[in-house]
Amino acid sequence: MSYNFYTGEIILIDKPYTWSSFQAVNKIKHAIKNHSSLTHDGVKTKPKVGHAGTLDPLATGLLIVCTGKKTKTINDLMGMEKEYTGTFFIGATTPCYDLEKPVDKEYPTEHITPQMLQDTAKTFIGKIQQVPPLFSAVMIDGVRAYELARAGVETELKSREVEIKEFELSNIQLPRVDFRIVCSKGTYIRSIARDFGLALSSGAHLTKLCRTRIGDFKLLDAVTPNQFSETLSVKSDV
Repeated sequence: MSYNFYTGEIILIDKPYTWSSFQAVNKIKHAIKNHSSLTHDGVKTKPKVGHAGTLDPLATGLLIVCTGKKTKTINDLMGMEKEYTGTFFIGATTPCYDLEKPVDKEYPTEHITPQMLQDTAKTFIGKIQQVPPLFSAVMIDGVRAYELARAGVETELKSREVEIKEFELSNIQLPRVDFRIVCSKGTYIRSIARDFGLALSSGAHLTKLCRTRIGDFKLLDAVTPNQFSETLSVKSDV
C-alpha cells in the first residue's frame, strides 16, 4: 500500500493499553517523518498529523489519525457515533471512575439482580444529561479538569446532553458486568459507570474499555502504532 501523507491519509490505529493518545500520535508522526519516500513536489515535507477523538490511557481500541489535508476532516470524524465494549465493577467506586485511582468507597450489592441490571440499562437509552468526570480533558477557565483534580482543587462541572443509542449488557457475572454501548460524541463511559452504580443504589467503576467503532470505521481494520511504523520501515528499505 502506498501513502501520500501530504494529500492526506486516514489511518486506523489500535491504541495499546496504558498508551496515551498523544503517545500513539507521536509514534505515527515519527514513523512518517522517517519514511524515506515522503516528498511533496520533490521536496522532503512534514505533513500535519492529528487524531479524531482522545482515548484514555487505560482504554484500548480505535484511534483515527489523520495526516495532511485530511486533518480538515477531524471535526466531522469526531462528530460520528462511537461504539464501545467494556466491563463495569459493581459495588465500588474510584475518584476517577476507572482504575487510574484506587477504590475509595464500597457499596452493598446483595439487592442487585440480573433483571435489575437489565432494566436499569434501559433507562439510559436516549438523550440524557451527563456530568463529565473531574479527571477529564474538559476545559475550565482555560485549564484541563484533570489538572485541577490532580492538584486537589474542588470544581463543579456542568452537565451536558449526550445520546445513548444502544446499551447492551452482554455478560453478567457480579460484581463484573460486560457491556456494549453505542453513543454520541462527547459521551464519557466512565460517567456512565458512575451513574449506573448510582441508579442501582450502589456504586460502580470502569475496569475495561475498548472503542470498537467510530462511524463506519472499525477496530477490525486498525493496526497498532508499532505495526504501522514497521510497515513504513519495510517500504523505506525496499
